[in-house]
Amino acid sequence: MTIGKSRLREVAQVGVIAGLAGGLVEVAWISIYCAISGVPVDLVAQEVTRSIAPYALYSSVWAGILIHLILAVGLGIGAALAIRLLLLGYGRVSAEFSLVILTLATVWAVNFLLVLPYLNPHFVDLLPYSVTLASKLLFGLAAATVFRIERLVLAV
Repeated sequence: MTIGKSRLREVAQVGVIAGLAGGLVEVAWISIYCAISGVPVDLVAQEVTRSIAPYALYSSVWAGILIHLILAVGLGIGAALAIRLLLLGYGRVSAEFSLVILTLATVWAVNFLLVLPYLNPHFVDLLPYSVTLASKLLFGLAAATVFRIERLVLAV
């Protein structure tokens, strides 16, 4: 099945919103964890930058947040497209939420078990796996909620 050009644009727009929602939920979650645990939140943001640009002379907090949100938007668009293609015509909310959360759990596993240990081992050790996994699952919950709201609005 294919998606028309105008529908593709709509799906991408919803993906941007879902990605921003998920990315901001992650920032909030990690900020709360860091405030409670004493891990410097600025160090987490700086390590995001170092994961993408390991030889950068300066690694700012804002650059880390910007990189994180750009990646989150890309992930949101990808999830939106996947949902539209895989669940086309399938109206069950549980399937939509399950697919998004499963996708984000897979993204976490690939990132923290395969990619980041090679790119930036310090980043992997900065926060407990449970905290980073919860972060991705919260992203999935936020993104799935945006997708669901969008479908409810379209149904009206």
